[in-house]
Amino acid sequence: MIWRVASYIYQEISNVLLSKSIERMRKRLKRTKGICSCSSPRCINHSTFNWYEQDLWTYIARFLDGRSLVMLGATNKWFNSVIMQDCIWKFTCLRDLQVPDPGHVSFSWSKLYASVVDGSHSFIFRQQEKHIDWMRIGAFSFDSEVAFLSQRMSASVKIPKQENIGDMLQSCGSCLLRKIKTGIWIADLQLVRCPVCDQEKCEGTMQMLDARHIELFLNQGFQDGSWDYELVGSHEIKKKVRGAYGAIFDFKYLTSKSTAGIFDYKSWIGQPNDFQPKAIIALHAVAVNTNLQENQGVLIKYHTMRAGAEGEIVSIRISQQLL
Repeated sequence: MIWRVASYIYQEISNVLLSKSIERMRKRLKRTKGICSCSSPRCINHSTFNWYEQDLWTYIARFLDGRSLVMLGATNKWFNSVIMQDCIWKFTCLRDLQVPDPGHVSFSWSKLYASVVDGSHSFIFRQQEKHIDWMRIGAFSFDSEVAFLSQRMSASVKIPKQENIGDMLQSCGSCLLRKIKTGIWIADLQLVRCPVCDQEKCEGTMQMLDARHIELFLNQGFQDGSWDYELVGSHEIKKKVRGAYGAIFDFKYLTSKSTAGIFDYKSWIGQPNDFQPKAIIALHAVAVNTNLQENQGVLIKYHTMRAGAEGEIVSIRISQQLL
């Protein structure tokens, strides 16, 4: 199938190039004087196209998905050398994730792409016994090093002025995190068992907005367990709440048009009797919400993972558990 598609694209491009070549030749002949001898002009050989034309296959690769690229690269050594160019996988990754170019990355784009599409999520590597289900939301981007986290649905955004995260959450239901690793972030919605949040006599489940930097799973510190999640703040809402809501914004774009859709809650949170989790992603933000039945409130916890003791924040989790 991949050969048929590639051959069709190749043939179409070849036909276009050949047609243009013939048209240019006709124009040249019209400008020249008539032939005044019986000798015929030399025949022009147009069969100069080569299947192993690297620039052409690099262009064709732009139209193929990741699976097709892998299949084409497995054809032979020549195709493998062409398809494994980092520029091809960079284009494919940015195209499929629909995010801007982050600039410098620490790993090859083929490895970054594989870590996103191979079905991996953070609970595969640790705490597997506490994991129930998950859903990939998508990708967003951090341009600044400051994140705005919110647990309340409100049309008006209140920026916390306190220094302590607990005080921020208590005063306005939101907080700021600094020293965020910029670049592409991947967002998942996790469903986990409640014992992970240390509440006694609870046999239910809780939802978690789980966001990570695209390079996280490839770092040795994450793989060997030396990087771990740390509780940075929690907040109890001791009254009935309509939904379990959590959002992460790049603070630089909090009030920009690109994140306006997240504040249009009625367009994505679902009807009051719809209790399925809902999520929305923007270029610089992500949010989740699950409408709740009768309840006595929720406990919201915020966890972060740093790249070393004093390193940048490379992962953020917001979890909600019914009280």
